[in-house]
Amino acid sequence: MQTNTSEFPVRRIGLINGLGLWTLYLKEVRRFTKVGFQTVLAPVVSTLLFLLVFTLAFGDVRPAVGGVDFTQFLAPGLVMMGILNNAFANSSSSLIVSKVQGNVVDFLMPPLSAAELSIAFIAGAATRGIVVGLVTVLCILPFMQITIVHPLAVFWFALNAALMMGMVGLLAGIYAQRFDHLSAVQNFVLLPLTFLSGTFYSVKILPPIFQTLSTFNPFFYLIDGFRYGFTGVSDAPTLHGALFVMAINLVLGIASYLVLRSGWHLKT
Repeated sequence: MQTNTSEFPVRRIGLINGLGLWTLYLKEVRRFTKVGFQTVLAPVVSTLLFLLVFTLAFGDVRPAVGGVDFTQFLAPGLVMMGILNNAFANSSSSLIVSKVQGNVVDFLMPPLSAAELSIAFIAGAATRGIVVGLVTVLCILPFMQITIVHPLAVFWFALNAALMMGMVGLLAGIYAQRFDHLSAVQNFVLLPLTFLSGTFYSVKILPPIFQTLSTFNPFFYLIDGFRYGFTGVSDAPTLHGALFVMAINLVLGIASYLVLRSGWHLKT
């Protein structure tokens, strides 16, 4: 019996599977938009509570930092924390949940290359981080005045922060076999880097040795550069920080591609 092949048209994918990439990206975005109260509103509320507590506790006591009012100094750092944490959470949770539920095959079987998988997962994570950061800023506006002195710096460091943690989350999600593995990365790597990055203080008040160590912390440059965009004040040369985080993202991007192509902890 001869099959009529005209009933089953062959789709020409070409060099890039744009439809597949876009579909996976939308899937990653819809993962967090469907539960927006948990993935967007909850981090915003946490940031507002941090800001409220620090303002009430130290607002009238804490002196200006580099000529900037303490609350104005603190707010950009808290917004950046929200971007970092949520970008990481999106890609890492997507992969670990897929592995635990046994549906990794859903994104391994379609004709998607390692590069396309990387772009979709990282872009989805970056979208969540940027959305949380933007909503946080909008929610802070009624309570305090926020001005943007250098819009390009705000955009550059916010984007690089979201991409960086999307890639870190991707690598952590591939590495983790259980949720406690993911918690170990968050508690013993990311949390110390975040709290030792100058979010709540200027690194200039630290002893020289700790100031030197801070120069190796990428989160320091992300927060310092992002704060510079709002206040015009920074602890480190902004151009140096911009190039530093870009170099790290290039390394992480290559690592994400190579790990996905190898199939480590996904196919093996």
